Amino acid sequence: MLKYILRRLGSSLLVMLGASLLMFVLVINAGDPLADLRESTAENREHLMQQRTRAMGLDLPWYERYWTWLTGVSRCFIGQCDFGKNRSGQSVNEVLALAASSTLRLVIIATLLAIIIGVAVGIITAIRQYSGLDYAVTLLTFLFFSLPVFWAAVLLKEYLAIGFNNWITDPSYSPIAIALVAILAAVVLQAALGGSAKRRLLTAGVTAGFVAISMVLFDLTNFARAPRLGTFGIIVIGFGAAVLLTVLLAGLNNRKVLLSGAITAAIGVVAYFATFSLLNDPNWFIIFTLAVTAVVVGIIVGQLVGGYSKKVASTVGAITAVITGIAILADKVMAYWPLYLERIPRPIGTIGSETPNFVGTFWEDFIDKGTQLLLPTILLTLVSIASYSRYTRSSMLEVARQDYIRTARAKGLNERQVILKHAFRNSLIPITTIMAFDFAGLIGGAVITEKVFGWKGMGDLFSSALTHVDPHPVMAFFVITGFTAILFNLLADILYAVLDPRIRV
Repeated sequence: MLKYILRRLGSSLLVMLGASLLMFVLVINAGDPLADLRESTAENREHLMQQRTRAMGLDLPWYERYWTWLTGVSRCFIGQCDFGKNRSGQSVNEVLALAASSTLRLVIIATLLAIIIGVAVGIITAIRQYSGLDYAVTLLTFLFFSLPVFWAAVLLKEYLAIGFNNWITDPSYSPIAIALVAILAAVVLQAALGGSAKRRLLTAGVTAGFVAISMVLFDLTNFARAPRLGTFGIIVIGFGAAVLLTVLLAGLNNRKVLLSGAITAAIGVVAYFATFSLLNDPNWFIIFTLAVTAVVVGIIVGQLVGGYSKKVASTVGAITAVITGIAILADKVMAYWPLYLERIPRPIGTIGSETPNFVGTFWEDFIDKGTQLLLPTILLTLVSIASYSRYTRSSMLEVARQDYIRTARAKGLNERQVILKHAFRNSLIPITTIMAFDFAGLIGGAVITEKVFGWKGMGDLFSSALTHVDPHPVMAFFVITGFTAILFNLLADILYAVLDPRIRV
């Protein structure tokens, strides 16, 4: 394995070296970096031109400029990267750090949401092949995939940002809105769950009633402006996650796994009170430490009470701990939402990654960045969901025709075990490939999204530098995106062997 990884990294570095040379030559010949100064009417124009020429090395041969850049970048191997300076004399390292942090926030969340939602939708449509749900999802996925990004961004700004900001000043649900949302939820859920006509009607009725009653209660309690989960909400979410995960991964008959999830959820409820004051104004180190502790606790509980199903029990315990922890954090965010609305009456931003000159507590700052992150995340998620759902569906259908699936059913395994333990795992190989390409592609391909929403990320760094014929920021963008592509493709190859032991790298 080590030999394979080193060989892959070595060949990838050679490819990166050749591509970097080509990229550098193309960028420096893409235009005139002094064009704006040549058109200037300033008296010191000549001095400014000479100053920029010296700063950018325009008086040097192209190969000398490339060698200078390559020398600085090669110091990354000893942890002292030097990407040079941009045409304004600012260190590219500093600009790159800000741009990368901004883009990674966007890309990581969008990719995770797209994977979770897309894979789940793909599995459901594969199970319900050629049903009305399958046709509807197929239509929507192709619609999302073909949406022009700039046009979809304008629609999101108009209806989700401006419309929500107008509504949140005095939120209320009209009877027509309640009825429409309840009917829509009922239609979607009964189509997803399927079953006999009687079961469909029961599912639709229960769903419509639950949604309608919930919306009425939200309206009466002014939940939109003063939301809270509280202890009851944490309990419902924690134990609900334990039951749902047990049903999906082991079946309710496996009491050991269910007990593992229930104990973990109970510990999470206790942690809600134990960490209440600690989470009033925390930092990211505290959040990360608590998250790792929660996962470890879930795994330990699974090992202690899981019996012969320790592996599944640990998985259920760990995921239950994560979901319960997210619910606790969500409760804290909800507690600070009214305070944030007092300061920012129109919370959903359409330009930038944060409100200019905004200073607040940890949670207020978290809400501010989250609301600014909402629109571009939704846009990138919608575009990516189409790929994940279609690939998952086709892969699941291909695996479902294999002999070992028929053998599993012939042995008497229930449908849940056949789908999750046999079909899904073996269908993950093509999905893993898409994940690797998608993450690397989103980092480099969010140029339009960042431009429309005014994000100062990697896309903006690349487009601005290319417009100004500034090679160093462009090359920094190239190195980061190229390295990310190499790294994730290598991880995908290694995961192939994990998913299918017959594959050896």
